[in-house]
Amino acid sequence: MIRKVLIGLLGLVAVIQFVPYGSAENPPVAGEIPANAEVREVLRRACYDCHSNETVWPWYSHVAPAKWLVRYDVAEGRRHLNFSAWSEYPPRRQARKLEEIGEELAQGRMPPKLYTPLHPSSRLTEAEVALLRDWAAELASTIATEGAPADAAGPAAPAAPAGLTPVAGAAGGR
Repeated sequence: MIRKVLIGLLGLVAVIQFVPYGSAENPPVAGEIPANAEVREVLRRACYDCHSNETVWPWYSHVAPAKWLVRYDVAEGRRHLNFSAWSEYPPRRQARKLEEIGEELAQGRMPPKLYTPLHPSSRLTEAEVALLRDWAAELASTIATEGAPADAAGPAAPAAPAGLTPVAGAAGGR
């Protein structure tokens, strides 16, 4: 009896591998958010897997049912905030997204508590939270007073504030 149940479960696991859901392909990077090197490193390590088009897909993102959850979470993360599409956001939306970044960090909602056990490098120290909050507030203020800073993919836009450079996409991941 137990053998039949195990064979049935294995058969079910094999069959669900063929149920499609989402994609593990990364769309092209349209533009990046201005950030200094220290902020850029923290964003890439802790945020980019869900909030950019540069997701590093872990092995389990190709195995059902885990792939369904991972791909859904990445699609939702990109829908809420996509650093790779930053230049496509109008300045008012950029400023609002930066305010939301500060709020999410202040309330401890990012990165999500369920995410960090499998991705320990995404954990943020108090100093990193403060760094990101200060950066987001400064950039939001710059956008409010001067408009959106220049970005790596953007045409003639105002220059980025001193010390800020666009986060550039890295070939082959992080």
